[in-house]
Amino acid sequence: MDALLHKHRQKAPAAFPHQAAFLLNNPIRRAWANPARRVDAIGLIGTEHVLEVGPGPGFYSVQIAKRLTYGRLDLFDLQPEMLDKARRRLERAGFHDVGFTTGEASHGFPYPDHTFDVAFLAAVIGEVPDRSACIRSLRRVLKPGKALVFAETLSDPDRMSVPNLRKLAEPEGFEFVGASGSRWHTVVRFQSSTA
Repeated sequence: MDALLHKHRQKAPAAFPHQAAFLLNNPIRRAWANPARRVDAIGLIGTEHVLEVGPGPGFYSVQIAKRLTYGRLDLFDLQPEMLDKARRRLERAGFHDVGFTTGEASHGFPYPDHTFDVAFLAAVIGEVPDRSACIRSLRRVLKPGKALVFAETLSDPDRMSVPNLRKLAEPEGFEFVGASGSRWHTVVRFQSSTA
């Protein structure tokens, strides 16, 4: 709980502490947030190469992996402890061909240009210190015309609204596709420009 209180007291964006991951992956939150429904909103067909940024303990990761029949999932997180939790969760569910990379999203992603078909960020962009740098790097690693998807939750203290996500993504070469969900849970889709 000390880690959560520390995050609450910080003025600058900060990652959700790995010590409190049990609060993210609990049955009550799972029933309320329904990760399968959020992942369905991404619109995966099963062949995509997906980058999940800030997966935490894998709240959405198993649902994404289930839909990638012939695709691949890569997870990128600031905290190696969170990636370890996500790895265990995915392996228990039978998914072993997943990439795990630790790093700071503000510093860019260590993947080749045009690697991914989808970048998925659930309740994480508000925690990134340099959001514009993160979005620029996502633009670089996404294939032209592919999807950048945000899932935002009203209860998240770092939540970004649809207008704020547009102000962030559109100047970096993303086109707003639409938003779905409710005021409690919103999925916001963008497409990278083809130029």
